[in-house]
Amino acid sequence: MEEKKITYDCLRGCSTERTQSGELICEYDTSCCKLSVFNWLNNISQKDSKDLCEVRFKNTRKMYYQNTTGQILREGDLVVVEAVTGHDVGLVTLIGPMVALQMKRHNLDYRTYEFRKIYRKAKALDVERWQEAIAREHKTMIRSRQIAAELGLNMKIGDVEFQGDGTKAIFYYIADERVDFRQLIKVFAEEFRIRIEMKQIGARQEAGLIGGLGVCGRALCCSNYISSFHSITTQAARCQDLSLNPQKLAGQCGKLKCCINYEAAVYSEAHAKMPHVVAPLELKDGDAYLVKTNVLKDTMWFSYEKGSMTNMIPLNSHEVKSIMHLNKKGIKGDSIKENAPVEKVNEFVTSVGDEKIDRFDKDKNSKGNRKNRNKRHNRRGPKPGNNE
Repeated sequence: MEEKKITYDCLRGCSTERTQSGELICEYDTSCCKLSVFNWLNNISQKDSKDLCEVRFKNTRKMYYQNTTGQILREGDLVVVEAVTGHDVGLVTLIGPMVALQMKRHNLDYRTYEFRKIYRKAKALDVERWQEAIAREHKTMIRSRQIAAELGLNMKIGDVEFQGDGTKAIFYYIADERVDFRQLIKVFAEEFRIRIEMKQIGARQEAGLIGGLGVCGRALCCSNYISSFHSITTQAARCQDLSLNPQKLAGQCGKLKCCINYEAAVYSEAHAKMPHVVAPLELKDGDAYLVKTNVLKDTMWFSYEKGSMTNMIPLNSHEVKSIMHLNKKGIKGDSIKENAPVEKVNEFVTSVGDEKIDRFDKDKNSKGNRKNRNKRHNRRGPKPGNNE
């Protein structure tokens, strides 16, 4: 039997297979779908949003449509949808009331949104034409980069996406400055014989389009679930006591990692509850200097030796505040040595015999010893009460 040749297109979240009869089969593959959403409201009927559909295209581009023709659609169906010019082909990723919640998340009201139509489920001819357009994308991207370099434009074309009918292409580009690409569009139109749309993206959006793995070993957050990017500053790293090393704080896009903002609010709230210690604590047995602070555990470590991290004593924020309150009144606090952690003494464990190289070998005389025991048992005879 011949092995099935399946091609996985993670940029669109689908897999394609050519049967022996020559038919091209395209199926939805959730294992490599960017910005995938689980439909928690599946099989929950709502009249005003039951016909809404979320359709996914290449990379992270998604659009919302309305099933006005009453077709029976399911998640994973390949559909032909309305476009500005011509038609496009995409995968249905969400259906029903969950689509309304997704639109609300992007500040869109489904009651006033102008939905485009879903024409039909994709036929074999539509899939063939769609795959032919996809096959042109890589060559078009390489050639477009060469043309941009020849024209001396300070821009980088990151990706190209063809429309399902092959009559239009979206060129995603990155530029630090304003680019006059009027001449570029003319050259593109003559070279590729298609309609051209230029779309500028940022460095974070480029990383979301291309995808990849982060230092944590998981897929990039921007390509996995983040759809709106917020500003990230070094202050978020400072409040978490992170090392201000650009190589460690920067992601694959060259900007600060999005995950720096995840716990910044928790650390900021914890810092607000901690006392601001500027001077050493005045105690009856000497001054105690602040060495380090653990804001999440609400613990501050002090030492009687200035600038030394030996013999550190932990205090919680309430104890520190009470001592600071006494110092303001000119009263010295009690000694904190009673809070010093007790050092654990390691008990001596002998390891004599553990280093023998033959300790795992079986005893060669074990069989002989077993025979001798059986002989001695037979000489003594059976035990009382045994009928044998």
